[in-house]
Amino acid sequence: MNLQDAIINIIQNPVHRKIIAIYIILINIVGFSAMGIDKRKAIKNEWRIPEKRLFMYSLLGGSLGTWTGMYFWGHKARKFPFIIGMPLILFIHITIGIYLFTIYNM
Repeated sequence: MNLQDAIINIIQNPVHRKIIAIYIILINIVGFSAMGIDKRKAIKNEWRIPEKRLFMYSLLGGSLGTWTGMYFWGHKARKFPFIIGMPLILFIHITIGIYLFTIYNM
């Protein structure tokens, strides 16, 4: 069995699809919330969430949440790595999603 067949088997299992959907929803909530928490901490001059961690939430599937949080909270919206990085990660996630959807519907 190759990687593509393994992915198709995972995607076709309804239980796995629900687990993946729940994970994606939760990681996006975490990413969105982390941007808000870090913004609040920045205002109060408190310990901050490292930028690497914010990017990690995005890379682990929370790209829509972190990107939305970035503009909703007005946080990191002027920093070049975030202006380019977050939409790029979101684009990659959307591309992967479209690819997987295409495989699944073959």
